Amino acid sequence: MAITALVFDFDGLLMDTESSMLASWQQEWRRHGLELDVSTFFANHGGDLTAQRYEQLAAAVGPAFDRAVSHARRIAHRDRMHAELELAPGIRAWLDRARELGLRLAVASSSPRAWVTRLLATTGYLDRFETLACGDEVGAPKPDPAVYTLAVTRLAVPATQALAFEDAPHGVTAAAGAGLRCVAVPNPFADPSRFAHAALVLPSASAMPLDEVLTVAARPVR
Repeated sequence: MAITALVFDFDGLLMDTESSMLASWQQEWRRHGLELDVSTFFANHGGDLTAQRYEQLAAAVGPAFDRAVSHARRIAHRDRMHAELELAPGIRAWLDRARELGLRLAVASSSPRAWVTRLLATTGYLDRFETLACGDEVGAPKPDPAVYTLAVTRLAVPATQALAFEDAPHGVTAAAGAGLRCVAVPNPFADPSRFAHAALVLPSASAMPLDEVLTVAARPVR
């Protein structure tokens, strides 16, 4: 069946907010002479870990830790990085080509809608997406397929006609659970060996033109 719609993850795929998030937390740990354990920082789900991360930092720092001060400082640092953040390499070309091909576009993200719309708006590409399906609109984050099911429902297309794009293994699992094939572009912190269930794995969106991506991803599974 022909692909008529593309559904993109947001964090780490459309924009590299994963790196800026990590950097903001690393700065806070280093201000206290500590080093964040990156190997355990990223979870196997799309849920919000902010509270747990502050609890870990507070436990490491001790009674002197001021969460309100730390939070304000971390968010200010993150927002400074986001002020210069653009679409990930190759994404702009994919979105431009998708419009030329008449493909419908959606976002399926575990993040809240306000987060996605605010950052996407800075790129000038927010209006390219017909619909957004976000974490604050479903009952569970990825790898639960709910956000992808919501996206294709709003597009009113069969899941078999939609192709997902993800940067994390749990995102690929979510897309597959909703019946979509998925192209993986692993973020720098994801283990490439965990993407065997993706229809195609690329080092970046700039590694392959969208036309070829569509051809390869649509091939029958053997």
